[in-house]
Formats: sequence, structure tokens, C-alpha cells
Amino acid sequence: MDAYLRAVGSGALSLYGAQDGYWQNLDDASWADLREKLQHPRSASIHLANDSADENRYEFEYRGRRLKPLPWDKDASGYVSKVSFWLPTEYLEQHGPGRVRELALELAAPLPFSSGHAGLSFNGHVPSGAEEQFHEMSMRYPGMDLPDPGLLSMEIGTRVKGVRWLNFLGQPVLGELGGAAGLRARLHSPGTTVQELEGERVVVTLGPSPDAGDTEQGRTLPAYQELAHVLEPWLYRAEPRRSLLESP
Repeated sequence: MDAYLRAVGSGALSLYGAQDGYWQNLDDASWADLREKLQHPRSASIHLANDSADENRYEFEYRGRRLKPLPWDKDASGYVSKVSFWLPTEYLEQHGPGRVRELALELAAPLPFSSGHAGLSFNGHVPSGAEEQFHEMSMRYPGMDLPDPGLLSMEIGTRVKGVRWLNFLGQPVLGELGGAAGLRARLHSPGTTVQELEGERVVVTLGPSPDAGDTEQGRTLPAYQELAHVLEPWLYRAEPRRSLLESP
């Protein structure tokens, strides 16, 4: 979180999601409380954002893995902790993709991740009732990510959410691919690089900058398709959700 704030400025985040479900202004006392939660997490849930009413420009979100399943949980094997960092496209345009990649590597370095990614994303969370529309848009723009659903960290386990510009892979997936050398041998698209990181981890970079693609314009992102094909056995597939109003 501190590395992110150094990059975007301490004033980029001004609100936090309180336990009552409302946004509250960040002050010295709330910052101290949030840092305490991160230093001694017990399935901490932290959501920080900018104060724009029109768009989500900067966000930091951490969902800690529950130490014990809830009484009604049937299976807790997919529980993981997750963290996400948001930047506006203006940051990419001003500082360039090289700086964004450096920041992503700095943020990832201390994290014991199984997987992660960085790239372009639709702005904000998918509103209820608009899932089909956003799904169609994501099919047209294969380089664009859909923001994580709230239950993702309770389901994904060690699987990989998808393929984007920067793709961070750790264990066990990287080991099952034969390590960095085994993964590198399977990727042949121009501009694709596999960089080894400490702790038996890698970052796969697909080209010099993020690309949304556009299937209607013939921009199908073959490098993204190649990596998706390699990772197919480990990709996360969300289960269809039933409405609470539906009968069992």
C-alpha cells in the first residue's frame, strides 16, 4: 500500500469503506487503524478510493483470507487473500507503460502470490443486471479485464483469473508448467517475454504496452490467445449464479 501511495501521491485516496457500508473520509486516525489491520490481519477487508463521484480513478482493495470458514460454507478450499490497485489511463499516458510495469513489479515483489495480472480494465464494478452487456463487451475487447466479483477470493484458489498484459505466475501453476524454462519453451509470439522473479515466480509480458484488442476490427491479440491456450487447464471459470428468488 505504501509503495502504491508513493507512486500515485498520498492524496489520491481519500475515502474508505466503513463497516456500516458507507464511505468515510480518511483521516489520521482511520489511516492508523487501517495500517494496524494490515500489520496484524485477521481476514481484514480494506477498500480505499478517491473522492470522485463520477469515476473510479484510484483504488486499493485488500480482502484477507478467512482463517476459519463460516458455519454455512460447504467448501473453503478456494479461499485466498487478494489485493488490487487501480490507476487511471491518464497515469499510463503520462508516465508510459514502462513505468507502470516497474510499479507492478514493485507491488508484486513482496507478495507470496499464486497468480496476478495487470492491464486494461473496465472502469468500476459491474452493476447488477448488466453482467451480460459487460460480458459481450469483454468478448469484443479481449485485452480488457472485468473487475473482480466480490466472491472471487472465496472461489479462485490457485487458479488463474485470465490473461492480460502482465501475467504473474507462482506456485503451483508455474511448477506444473515446468518452471520458467518450460513456460518459455511454449511461448513463441513476438514481443512475449518471460522474466524470472525471486521465489520461483515469473512475470509474462505480452508486448511493450497493454492492448484492449477489438475483434470487430480484427485485433484478436494472438499473443494473449497463445498464453491463454497454455494456461487453459488452470484458468478460473466462474460458476453460474442463481438468483436468491429462484426455487432450488
